[in-house]
Amino acid sequence: MTISRRQFLELFRNSAAALGVGAVNLSVLEKALAQPGGPTVIWLQGSACTGCSVSLLNRISSTSPRTTADVLINIINLRYHPNLMAATGKSAAAIAEEIAGGSGHILAVEGGVPTAFGGAACWAWTRADGTDVTFQQAVTMLAANAAQILCIGTCAAWGGIPAALPNPTGVKSVREVTGRPTLNIAGCPTHPDWIVWAIGQLVSGAPISVDSYGRPTALFGKTVHELCPRREREEASTYGQDYLCLEELGCKGPSTKGNCPITLWNGGANWCCDSNTLCIGCTDPAFPFTNLRSKTYAIDD
Repeated sequence: MTISRRQFLELFRNSAAALGVGAVNLSVLEKALAQPGGPTVIWLQGSACTGCSVSLLNRISSTSPRTTADVLINIINLRYHPNLMAATGKSAAAIAEEIAGGSGHILAVEGGVPTAFGGAACWAWTRADGTDVTFQQAVTMLAANAAQILCIGTCAAWGGIPAALPNPTGVKSVREVTGRPTLNIAGCPTHPDWIVWAIGQLVSGAPISVDSYGRPTALFGKTVHELCPRREREEASTYGQDYLCLEELGCKGPSTKGNCPITLWNGGANWCCDSNTLCIGCTDPAFPFTNLRSKTYAIDD
């Protein structure tokens, strides 16, 4: 199935409504989508589990388009993605190198950036001349002339689980490696609607307000606890008690920013706390809470 730009606009409307972010400049987005071709996007995957790509591609919707695969291919001119592109090996590497030689592209990075051993803990591709390119080199090269750098998930944004102690491969965030600001769509994995929202904002050229950690305030402006329907209810004394607040059992919702109680997951089926599972704070810069890497990424008070 190939979707039209009009259908993507409808997808963006649905996602904006689901996210509860209020009015957006849909007329600007509609004008942008009317133009032939979309912004060139190159999507790299580093030290991660590919969970954010899986989350995005498993987006469930009751209306067309039901998935985002065609959005990635037909709307934003996705030129490189290790899991989605038809080209492989040196042919795929040539595409990435071509994009790196230009400017104005959007660089989407999923996963942290290993820096130990000269970056040799993670390889991106091999050039036609046989030269191997580390993931660190690929990110640095493609970030240099990128119009926007989009961190997909907590690993790319701040290191996440791959950067947890003892961090033998020296995983760092994209911003630490490139020295450039990044738009951080946090989560482990991130929510597919959050990515769709970010795509819509970037395509339309609409301004994006971010917090001190580079997260869009429209998505991460309030804590999970503030939005949780269990907030004013009695505290649960043990696991498995329906409809009770889980704060006393160690829920990280009071210190974690995100609108999960509004967006829900799996097509609106459920979310962590509603299944009597604690919020583990996966959108927090210090996640998984075993490695406060620097004061810059310390947890908000």
